[in-house]
Amino acid sequence: MGYWVIFIGFALLSWIVSRNLKNKFEKYSKIPLPNGMTGKDVAEKMLHDNGIYDVKVISTPGHLTDHYNPANQTVNLSESVYYSNSIAAAAVAAHECGHAVQHATAYGPLKMRSALVPMVSFASQWVQWVILGGLIFFKTFPQLLLIGIILFAATTLFSFITLPVEINASQRALAWLSNAGITNVATHDKAQDALKSAAYTYVVAALGSLATLMYYIMMYMGGRSRD
Repeated sequence: MGYWVIFIGFALLSWIVSRNLKNKFEKYSKIPLPNGMTGKDVAEKMLHDNGIYDVKVISTPGHLTDHYNPANQTVNLSESVYYSNSIAAAAVAAHECGHAVQHATAYGPLKMRSALVPMVSFASQWVQWVILGGLIFFKTFPQLLLIGIILFAATTLFSFITLPVEINASQRALAWLSNAGITNVATHDKAQDALKSAAYTYVVAALGSLATLMYYIMMYMGGRSRD
């Protein structure tokens, strides 16, 4: 019962945070930058100002699908960011370029997160099946649930390592937007508010993952003690 209360609570909180992010993006997407620069323009200028010329800025389908891909060194901006000259577009574009700057400067947490990607990809694919099997066959093979917990712990660790990576990228973005004159007194707080709303989604995801991990551990420990 306790788990369902926590699960529903985090699901509701996640929905509220996601809804808030969507509303903020829509709000600030209607406010143009005074200089008329598009998300593409902002991204390319931030990269060049940081001495990065081997990263391409490209458009990608979808909404809020923006990301930096270190494998092929591309900043991928959704169409609503790539072509828009809004404050929201500038903030998102600069944030993704913040990841490119992290990559270029060998930022520690980003290197750690990148190293974990193969393991986390494998864990994410199998963890729910392993945990389900562990619960079903706990009496005869309790080690299976323990394996599932270890796999889930890897995804939880990834979530927490993601936090400093995302926060630092936003800090780099906001500092550059101000120093480069992309934002001014009237617009900088709006860009900061947009990126802060995005950061909350990662915080909620990490805490929700930790709560679920603790629940699985308590289930395992409880089952072992009954034996």
